[in-house]
Amino acid sequence: MKITPVKGTNDYLPADTALRDGLQAKILEVYRAAGYDRVTTPILEDIENLDKSDGGDNLNLIFKVLKRGEKLEEALQSGDPSALADMGLRYDLTLPLCRYYANNRANLPHPFKCIQTDRVYRAERPQKGRLREFWQCDIDVLGDERPECEIELIHTTAKALMALGFRGFTVKVNDRRVLRGVLASCGFEPGTFDSVCISLDKLDKIGEEGVRAELNGKGCPESAVDALTELFSGGVTLEKAAARIGDPSVPARLSSVIDASKLLSKGQYEIVFDLTLIRGQGYYTGTVFEIAMPGYRGAVAGGGRYDDLIGKFIGEKVPAVGFSIGFERIFGILKEEGRTIEGQRKRLGVIYEGAFTDALTTAETLRGSYDCTLFEKPKKLGKLLNALEKEGYAGFVYAEAPENIRWFGREE
Repeated sequence: MKITPVKGTNDYLPADTALRDGLQAKILEVYRAAGYDRVTTPILEDIENLDKSDGGDNLNLIFKVLKRGEKLEEALQSGDPSALADMGLRYDLTLPLCRYYANNRANLPHPFKCIQTDRVYRAERPQKGRLREFWQCDIDVLGDERPECEIELIHTTAKALMALGFRGFTVKVNDRRVLRGVLASCGFEPGTFDSVCISLDKLDKIGEEGVRAELNGKGCPESAVDALTELFSGGVTLEKAAARIGDPSVPARLSSVIDASKLLSKGQYEIVFDLTLIRGQGYYTGTVFEIAMPGYRGAVAGGGRYDDLIGKFIGEKVPAVGFSIGFERIFGILKEEGRTIEGQRKRLGVIYEGAFTDALTTAETLRGSYDCTLFEKPKKLGKLLNALEKEGYAGFVYAEAPENIRWFGREE
């Protein structure tokens, strides 16, 4: 039998798990303080829900679960590959939340402000920064169409990142409706807007020529592709984009979100308009946003408004908007830089000789302030101390002298 985890998944040693737990705890602390309630949903979803969720390229990355027993036999005999699966693993937390809201809305507050921190699954080709099993940390507001929702989500997500020690990041903001107006002015047909947006979202990965080739491959008019390429290469301000679309209310709303967010940031992070910001999921309908960290490629957080997704379940429009922190990317940055979470309890090794019960009593006196693990004193004490430091312990103490804590690295 194999002892390694499945490709695209990870085992985490105790020190890494402690860092991950600390990250989640700090994020949850900020989110709960802002009035969001945590909910949980199953990792399994009905395959029909997943297939009809407008998840963009993620729909090609669904882990499908085969039917069981007689139903599987019948599906195999039918010769229809699409009939083999009846469930799948969720690829994000947004689609399950919409189903959850549709099922439980009679028992939920209005509007509903919620937190989700959980595992999601995508059938990615495993590589650095792309896992098949990973965590997301989401906050969403359901049932409220006001732009104040976007302002609060941006502010709260930024606060969570700052609580983790990050500064100087950039929040990029756009609106799908502004982008659609610009696409129309370039000559794209309305029925192709979502497809064009999905291609544009790959701009930072495949470059301008790659996007052009993909749009040409989709049969978009050459003149429209040329106009779009020329527009983006010259840089687009919100004012320039607004001048190309007919409805002034949409850019005005976006401008109010950006201005308010800048005011709330107090200069600790940047808020910028970015017309190239798309977000890959097809279910986004309006405002979209991402957070970029200096020195690192790709976004560390992203989200937007998805006003039509809940309606797929209940047949009526329910406004919704959310922001998700890319937990694995944040974890990777902190681990790479050797950083710890501010305010996280320190771990001490309590070393004893003789009676275990006396040592345990000593450890209990320290556990009000520290996480303590008992170790019987070995013959080679230095080897134990090196191992404790490597495993993330802050220091050690002898059970007979609990007041004399010896810190690794530096005095506290």
